[in-house]
Amino acid sequence: MQIPLDGGFFLDDDRDRVDREAVHAFLTKSYWAAGRDRGIMDELIASATRVVGLYDGDGRQMGFARAVSDRHVISYLADVYVLEEARGRGFGLELARFMIEGGELASTSWLLRTHNMHDLYAKLGFVESDARTMQRRPGGVAENR
Repeated sequence: MQIPLDGGFFLDDDRDRVDREAVHAFLTKSYWAAGRDRGIMDELIASATRVVGLYDGDGRQMGFARAVSDRHVISYLADVYVLEEARGRGFGLELARFMIEGGELASTSWLLRTHNMHDLYAKLGFVESDARTMQRRPGGVAENR
């Protein structure tokens, strides 16, 4: 499904439209996915429950988001970005909104991790985790505290 935005931009949840090379080029330089292997990124896109892209009027990939979900109870929002040249126009908010409020995952609870976009996600109803939320890091080695 396509959603038109200002300035000829649009959102699209067609997995086949995603420019995997462009997504990998951005994400491999991000703080959260630095150095991620292209093959792994391709697998993450292919196995995602849903992907959403932001595109300019020429169809160039300007942003991206993916979700992993059990399709019934819980969904995880990951790899959200908007290219610098398209920022400041509300496209990041609309990209995230289309991902979480559109499609089959709208009725699920959502989780995400971010270091710097708390204000944006708060506009969509996200709140910081409470004392009951736990996380297990890769390797699962317990730390003495």
